[in-house]
Amino acid sequence: MDKFTPYHERLSALQNAGNIRSFRPQTDLLNLSSNDYLGLARSHLKDEFIKTHQHHADFCFGASSSRLLTGNFDAHEMLEQALQAAYGRSVLTFNSGYHMNIGILPAIADDQTLILADKWVHASMIDGILLAKERGAKFYRYAHQNLTQLAQLLDKHHANYRHIIIMTESVFSMDGDVTDLQALITLKQQYPNVSLYVDEAHGVGVFGDRGLGVAEALGVMDEIDFLVGTFGKAWASVGGFIVCDAIIKQLLINSMRPLIFSTNAPPINALWSAFVFNQSIKMQDQRKRLLDNARYFINKIKSLGYECPSDSHIIPIIVGDNQKAINLAEALQNRGFYLLPIRPPTVPVNTARIRVCLTANITTDQIDKFCQALEELTCC
Repeated sequence: MDKFTPYHERLSALQNAGNIRSFRPQTDLLNLSSNDYLGLARSHLKDEFIKTHQHHADFCFGASSSRLLTGNFDAHEMLEQALQAAYGRSVLTFNSGYHMNIGILPAIADDQTLILADKWVHASMIDGILLAKERGAKFYRYAHQNLTQLAQLLDKHHANYRHIIIMTESVFSMDGDVTDLQALITLKQQYPNVSLYVDEAHGVGVFGDRGLGVAEALGVMDEIDFLVGTFGKAWASVGGFIVCDAIIKQLLINSMRPLIFSTNAPPINALWSAFVFNQSIKMQDQRKRLLDNARYFINKIKSLGYECPSDSHIIPIIVGDNQKAINLAEALQNRGFYLLPIRPPTVPVNTARIRVCLTANITTDQIDKFCQALEELTCC
């Protein structure tokens, strides 16, 4: 046995379970796996941005150091100001949504903190919880969307901790279900020491009149203590942000390790993010078309007999078995549709699926052709 044997064994185990993965090149197929929900990543906005900003002092491709050293540019401040104007509270931006979620909890938690997280929160949030645990925080994960269990946990533990943080997503990335944020806020308001942490990664750009997320659509933005989101999906950029009280922003600047010890995002990226964000606020037509098509798609999928828990633009086609999901994805690719199989541990065992992510550019005619191909493959 040599030093690589354990790695070969682990890869073989993944292969045998139907869970091996690899990078894939871009294709000319109809992309139904993209997070480019508003269709902006390859839009005309690129040319308009370059024309407008190419002579800006911050039109440069590297920050060269962390934000607390020499990596803070006017472009980064401008991006935060644009978000603050829209959300009405303090905003702090980060290099990525992953950096954001692994850094916030360890910066604010201690041994008097309890974290109650939905079972299906994103891996970055779970990693943030585990890092907070190293600072003494305790945590429980309640069953997905089971607010009865969450209420029981709050009732049992609220008197034992100085601070309790409920963690959830507004739109869950694998089932596409939308969280009842109003119900969570009602629970939170029963206890003075409870805060709410909501990841709007799949909600921003899509929900709300200005595309600020599910919290905007439900009119509850001010009730969410830690409202986080990403530029890397509907807003066609990269990076993350938090909307919070000013004191939380100052605490994160002074104690959040991924912020303190990482080179800041390139200034040109901040310029682009601000540009796309300001443009997207006016894209009500694209949001309506996307969500109308999502409802149309969901009804079509259900009519074919598939379980589909979604009420958003993320639409899973649950097939159960890993190999069946792999085979179905390959067959659909052969029909001209780019989709990938989603398997454990990303989703629970026996719930392997094809996940469709709609964008505003996809038409009902394309949806009909996809569903026809799916029906034919199901019947074979």
